[in-house]
Amino acid sequence: MQHRDFWQPAPFMTPEPAWAKAYPQLTTMLAELTDAECQHLDDAPVELAARASRWLPSLEAYADMVQLPQLLPSAEKASEATLPEIRATDMPGRKRLQSGAFAAALVPLEHSALDWCCGKGHLSRTLAPICPGEIQGLEWNSELVRDGNRLAQHFGDPVSIGCQDVMAADLALPDSHHGVALHACGDLHRQLLKRGSEAGLPRLSISPCCYHLTEQTIYRPLSRRASGYQKALEPGRNDLRLAVQETVTAPSRVREQTRRISQWRLGFDGLQRFLRGHDEYLPVPSHPARLLNEGFPAFCRWAAAKKHLELPGSVDFDAWLAFGERRLAEVRRHELVRHLFRRPLELWMVLDYAIYLEEQGYRVRLGQFCNRSLTPRNLLLDAVRVPDTLPVQHSHP
Repeated sequence: MQHRDFWQPAPFMTPEPAWAKAYPQLTTMLAELTDAECQHLDDAPVELAARASRWLPSLEAYADMVQLPQLLPSAEKASEATLPEIRATDMPGRKRLQSGAFAAALVPLEHSALDWCCGKGHLSRTLAPICPGEIQGLEWNSELVRDGNRLAQHFGDPVSIGCQDVMAADLALPDSHHGVALHACGDLHRQLLKRGSEAGLPRLSISPCCYHLTEQTIYRPLSRRASGYQKALEPGRNDLRLAVQETVTAPSRVREQTRRISQWRLGFDGLQRFLRGHDEYLPVPSHPARLLNEGFPAFCRWAAAKKHLELPGSVDFDAWLAFGERRLAEVRRHELVRHLFRRPLELWMVLDYAIYLEEQGYRVRLGQFCNRSLTPRNLLLDAVRVPDTLPVQHSHP
């Protein structure tokens, strides 16, 4: 709560966050960073927190706060659990490795498995050799269901995928199955937490993703303990989006495209503020891919048309492009401070999940199932039902 002013304002939309004025020495330190140092510190939040703790003493505890047990197996065990490339049809390379690491972290499996929001069943087929029973997948996209069942049949895997909306009120879960979900988004993984625990599934293993994809305007904790805390956070969707604003897997070409379009958007933002006489951010929709090849002036004309803004014929596009470049450098440095709170915000969410499952009668372990370089969404919540325990009653939104 005390750091809300550091992580809620988005520097992309707010040229000078309030904290930048309140902590001028911190702002100066950030401004003096080279681009290489900026990139390094964005990838090393513990080191950044140590530097920033000169002005924010509470960050001295940052390293301990984000430290988690390593649930990732040895490289040998992860390799053994990973689907061989020859069997990984339609399966992206990183997804194959993520599924293998996730599966290896769950060994030993003692029940049939229920793969939640399984897509084509990549995780299901990865689990098949180490699962003692059948694997049932649930997926709402009928095309993915057909493709997944075709792949399972082709390779002889004991996997059956059913077309199912997991958010349906009449959803019935199979008895005595181990519920698994690798990167199910937002309300989808929360639904497994709720419905799986209510059904008394013997084990739930979840790697959450995209916490902001929720019907709730203001997120409410799942656990009774967190819900009853008077000073509990009440983050909105945009706040939750911060927890997943981290990409370590994009190729250099994609990173360069992202940098260029960010520069253009910031250049146009400065231009529209000047023309409208209003110092406020004007959101612009997603751009068509063709604009990347047409240059900054074409982007500005497209964006102006989308916002019903008339551009004069005398616009100095080179000057506004240079403005965008300066703003992008400033944004990258201000976002370093905001990004410090990505992992703590994610842990706030997932620790609430863990407490909720404990309230429902599970013994829970939380840790990392793979290195961040494979995916930043590397948290694993692994919960085993404790026999003869009565769950706490909850009322869910």
